[in-house]
Amino acid sequence: MKFNNQNVNVSAKAKIGSNVRIGDNSVIYDNVEIGDNSIICNDSVIGEPLAGYYRDPNYVNPPSVIGPNSVIRSHSIIYANCRIGAEFNSGHRVTIRENCVIGEHCSIGTLSDLEGDITIGDYCRLHSNVHISQTSSMGNFVWMYPFSVMTNDPYPPSYDIRGGYIGDYTQVCVHAIILAGVHVGKNCLIGANAVVNRKVPDCSLAIGDPIKIVKDLRKYVVMGKGKPYPWMTRFDRGMPWQGIGFEVWARQQSERK
Repeated sequence: MKFNNQNVNVSAKAKIGSNVRIGDNSVIYDNVEIGDNSIICNDSVIGEPLAGYYRDPNYVNPPSVIGPNSVIRSHSIIYANCRIGAEFNSGHRVTIRENCVIGEHCSIGTLSDLEGDITIGDYCRLHSNVHISQTSSMGNFVWMYPFSVMTNDPYPPSYDIRGGYIGDYTQVCVHAIILAGVHVGKNCLIGANAVVNRKVPDCSLAIGDPIKIVKDLRKYVVMGKGKPYPWMTRFDRGMPWQGIGFEVWARQQSERK
């Protein structure tokens, strides 16, 4: 454990793994576990207490876990009762509210905001300025590009909170909005500026406001490349199929089940 700078406040009730580096002015609250070889950059807060901390003299901070080999960049805040898997990376000034579960090999970009009670699978990529509302969820290998949003209130303000869902391998392009409670299937491409107001079937190319399903994505050929979707067959950087190809990797996964 290496507190390599100044004014670092680590609770005696926190569990810090080996070779963890914690930067200036960072706070690690009670019942936080940080995995080996992780880096917490300056001015970050891990295990931010819930509202009861300020009112209840018997408050106990719920446990929080950051998996090994993670990098939390400066000015990020992760609330208590979050579980984040190995190889996590955050951008700067990321907020992750309480009760979030995030899988392994995920990244959350600068200025993104996860509003709590959210479930995210493995190998998901949320770029900068992404907003995810409470009770939303997504599968594995989901990418959301800058300024895309998942909402949860069909007629705000109300108590009828309905987070949406995004299926495995789906790509959500810039400025797209997933409205409250909407289910987006697997292997979809949601176009830039789309407003997704209804269910999107698997393997759909959806564009527009409101969306129109314009094509089976498996028939969509990438302009200038001559290669069809799905994207997994032509992109592998940082993916578990890197160097062997998606088809080989997928077959291996199937054989292990």
